[in-house]
Amino acid sequence: MPDSTPPAPPPAGRDFAKIYRATLSAAPSLPFSSVRQLLRGGGGLMLAFWWLASPAAAAGEIRREVFLKSPKPGVAVLASSYYTRPSGLDLISMHQLMSRSDTSDVAFFRYSQDNGQTWTAGGEVRTEEIRPQGKLRRMLRGACLDPHTGRFLRFRIEGVLPTDEPLEGMRQWVVFYSASTDGGLTWYLDEQIIHRGAEFSPSHPLPGVKTGQTCFMIGDTASVPLFLADGTLLLPVIITPAGPDGNYYNPGGGYTYTDAAVLHGRWAADGRHLEWELSQLVKADPKLSTRGMDEPTLAQLEDGRLLMVLRGSNDKKPELPGRRWAAYSSDRGRTWTKPVPWTYVGGASFFSPASCSQLVMHSTGRIFWLGNLTPENPVGNRPRYPFVVGEVDRRTGLLRQESVRMVDDRQLGDSPDLALSNFSAVEDRSSGEIVLHMSRLFQHSQAESRDWTSDAFVYRIPID
Repeated sequence: MPDSTPPAPPPAGRDFAKIYRATLSAAPSLPFSSVRQLLRGGGGLMLAFWWLASPAAAAGEIRREVFLKSPKPGVAVLASSYYTRPSGLDLISMHQLMSRSDTSDVAFFRYSQDNGQTWTAGGEVRTEEIRPQGKLRRMLRGACLDPHTGRFLRFRIEGVLPTDEPLEGMRQWVVFYSASTDGGLTWYLDEQIIHRGAEFSPSHPLPGVKTGQTCFMIGDTASVPLFLADGTLLLPVIITPAGPDGNYYNPGGGYTYTDAAVLHGRWAADGRHLEWELSQLVKADPKLSTRGMDEPTLAQLEDGRLLMVLRGSNDKKPELPGRRWAAYSSDRGRTWTKPVPWTYVGGASFFSPASCSQLVMHSTGRIFWLGNLTPENPVGNRPRYPFVVGEVDRRTGLLRQESVRMVDDRQLGDSPDLALSNFSAVEDRSSGEIVLHMSRLFQHSQAESRDWTSDAFVYRIPID
């Protein structure tokens, strides 16, 4: 989520970033440890020659264009698109307007039959209603196609916030899903996710979750569901832990705190709805990640194991290293290893802020990771730039350092608060490119004034 934590000052050494961006005026990617080493030796020109000879340079030009313009000042557009049928080029675009953190003002659907070349008008999704207990808020949380049944599924979180304060969601959010058999044109099902078993209900939807005390949610649209070969749907979620009194407990002292997990969905005997079971929780040591484990993303490795990459945080403890975290499962996501810092192949570490990331399983069998890597230790969420793509080693589940290349970065005139995050990505069925939907949030912010004005962009990332 685009958290509303107060802006932290940018880390020292921003001169490095200025030199870095200037040197990369014609170069969209570099592994950061190589950048640091070259810059220490004053090798700016050498850096340019190094990039031209690098594997990332051969991958092709990354293109960016406006997908949807902001309708007015102070409003951000966050968009995504998904294929809606097992074959063909039919797409649905789902976008929402935001003018504050962690809630949506309104959301919309649009449809395309030509792979996004043209779009028809879709429908509006109401994202807020007044209820006796407070304001009901809804937020879109992505979609997926079931390749086994051809059904198209979309997800949202919703909750009644008593005073409409976003942090109240940590006790209120639950997850709903909708199902379609006609490519998202109509929806035959819309229901809350509730665990199998007579003891579970809308107010007690999962083990350890009771509405009004704790919650569960899909962290962001980058937490994309994954289907296994046997038709099981794996839905990555986050859950707020409960203290001794049963209420939401934050042991890390950061802005929020969550554990991660996977919901296993199987089509029921009637073939019309999914039955759900929760995996073992993936828990952080709050002394190492002050906001727990957040916004998990999944991929299946060469040997069948599952990889989960997670967001961590050093919020309130900037002396801790800002890391990505990783956990593995050898039993189809039922149990998970203890999370450890995610590294490059060979064990070299890297810095990453508290922001969402996504693993993309490509039709070639390769796995790509998209997210933020920083040349210096971040402070909580910031900076959320540069934004990079890299390939994951399918044997170890670690990031291949030589494959990392830049997709976007802070540009001249952009605010230090720029956030290149809150995105989603999908493979283009025609070209094989990774299609990335991302908004350049807060690029116009000044000093203490947070400016939400942002268009939604689409980036096309060629795969060599």
